[in-house]
Amino acid sequence: MNEALQRLLNTVAQLRTPEGCPWDREQTPQTLCPYILEESAELVAAIESGVEQDVLEELGDVLLQVVLQAQIYQEQGAFDFAQVCDRINEKLIHRHPHVFSAVQVSTSAEVVQNWEAIKALEKPPQTLSDKLSLLPKDLSSLAACHKISRKVAQVGFEWPDLTGVLAKVHEELDELEHALAEESPARQAEELGDLLFSVVNVARWQGIDSDTALRQTNRRFLGRFRQVEQLATQPLTAYTPAQLEELWQQAKRLTQ
Repeated sequence: MNEALQRLLNTVAQLRTPEGCPWDREQTPQTLCPYILEESAELVAAIESGVEQDVLEELGDVLLQVVLQAQIYQEQGAFDFAQVCDRINEKLIHRHPHVFSAVQVSTSAEVVQNWEAIKALEKPPQTLSDKLSLLPKDLSSLAACHKISRKVAQVGFEWPDLTGVLAKVHEELDELEHALAEESPARQAEELGDLLFSVVNVARWQGIDSDTALRQTNRRFLGRFRQVEQLATQPLTAYTPAQLEELWQQAKRLTQ
């Protein structure tokens, strides 16, 4: 294991030398940020596909981004890959006192509660709104929504039960319908956002990851739409809405 990792570190270091690769030499931590996001998304897709060889490939691509970032910062005299490993190792030990010291827990919920309490002690006091305003700009809106609602719920800003959450969804849907009929596009966008926020809260209450659920829906839709195209005997534009709906229902039956 150590030898494999060292070979990778040596390869990346060589790529950054004057005799190495011009493209790699030109990169900065900032220029590589899009690749971190891209490779992370491809890793998630590979994991969800269940194809182990794809996961193997994409894990390597993500690891490369970590090693390359560490190499650049090492060249700048900031830190190296070993320090990255040491820092996360120290953090894991510190935030798992139920494993590495005498703290006792019995549920995953207690683990999360301890984790959040330890994190709070590690950093200067901030209001929750200050912390949440610093969420990464590249975090998807659905993921940010889920995290914001989860964090405010932890301090008691929460519905008493799922019925209350569902009632909020219906309320926001009514307000969106009113805005679509009588208000400006800006107000319509506001009400649509409110409805989406409420729906994400339903997902949170049910332990469903909104991003994952939407990705699965996208894949399911594309699979059914592909089936619609295969069933069609003429361009889709030649069909009436009712005929397209019938094709869609056939596609659903075939892809279930």
